[in-house]
Amino acid sequence: MNRLTMFTMFYTASFLQAGAYGLTFMLPRLFETFGANEKMVGLMLFVTTIATLVTVYFAGHLSDRFGRVRTLGTACLSIAAALTAYGLADGVGVLLIFASVAIGFGWGLTYALSPIVLTGLVTTAERVRYFAILSVALMAGFGLSPVMASMMENSGLSVNFAFFVTAALCALAGVVFFALIKPIRMLSEPNGPEVRSSLSRASVAAIMRSRARLPVIMVCLGASVFAGMNNFQTVFADERGLDYADYFLVYTITVVLFRVVLARFKGGGNPYMTIAVLQYVMFGSVVLFMGIGGNAPMYLVVAFLFGIGYGVSYPILAAMTANDADQELLPQTLQFFALSYFIGIFGFPLIAGWMIVELGGFALLILVAALAGVEATMAVMRGAQNRKDVLART
Repeated sequence: MNRLTMFTMFYTASFLQAGAYGLTFMLPRLFETFGANEKMVGLMLFVTTIATLVTVYFAGHLSDRFGRVRTLGTACLSIAAALTAYGLADGVGVLLIFASVAIGFGWGLTYALSPIVLTGLVTTAERVRYFAILSVALMAGFGLSPVMASMMENSGLSVNFAFFVTAALCALAGVVFFALIKPIRMLSEPNGPEVRSSLSRASVAAIMRSRARLPVIMVCLGASVFAGMNNFQTVFADERGLDYADYFLVYTITVVLFRVVLARFKGGGNPYMTIAVLQYVMFGSVVLFMGIGGNAPMYLVVAFLFGIGYGVSYPILAAMTANDADQELLPQTLQFFALSYFIGIFGFPLIAGWMIVELGGFALLILVAALAGVEATMAVMRGAQNRKDVLART
């Protein structure tokens, strides 16, 4: 298998399994069918958080034992089983808990290991480009699966059907990853032997002493902002008489388009300042959303700005994590980056669900805006420090 075919299949499988995360945005809709509210959505996603964090911590141990690509394939099958269980659930019980654990296990492995597999296939100079393409595939899956679910609902099908269809696509992704085991091993060999990637308390402590500490913290904040805006977007849209599918469609198109156009962009001379500008745009989009009410055109503007701010800054931040990491701890740093991301993605909805029920959606948006502002300011501070370091060396 040549390199182009291998990458095409790898990114296709990544796209197919990414739809699973997009369907978590539909959980408020699904839970509504059996009388559960946003608090229960947050609680089940907290169960997912625990499963994900444990999985990400031990992802390196599993991949060292069974191989990274084989583990990716197994993870996709776990996600398929989880989505099937979600679709079959008719109340809060064992099936729902199984689904929440299985999706955390599967998504934790795929998200933690995919970038590590890429680092073994590309050079340091290629990282931003290939990370950007991976993020395009993931974001397309994230954003289009809620749109697909909306189309199915509008056609008279239940939201459960979307979970069954996406489960089948995730199973297909697993088959593709299994088919790539040998080609990826062969194409990785010229870049040197595969180093061990197991996380340990010592490696975590070393990461938190390195320069990679800042992007690891920032990604948690950004993931919380993303979860706050997107996981309950169906609730926000219903309250305002808007169509959530419009938001996800514009958001997805924006992210995919800009990430494709900027695939070769490495963040400019000072990447952290670029990240800061983009994240202040993200902050502005949340503030704008707080004031637009039911204005449909402005709703699309919010989706567009949020797509630019979060969507474009994320792959640059991921690449900076790899560049700031101690190279002997690169696989562990990328796993820890993923672990921090999942704390925000699956953990923050526990807070967000409680806030929506007890305080209302506007209070949640205030918190989300504050987190976005803090993250952008952290990027400014690192960018300013980097500029001082460059001047000191010259």
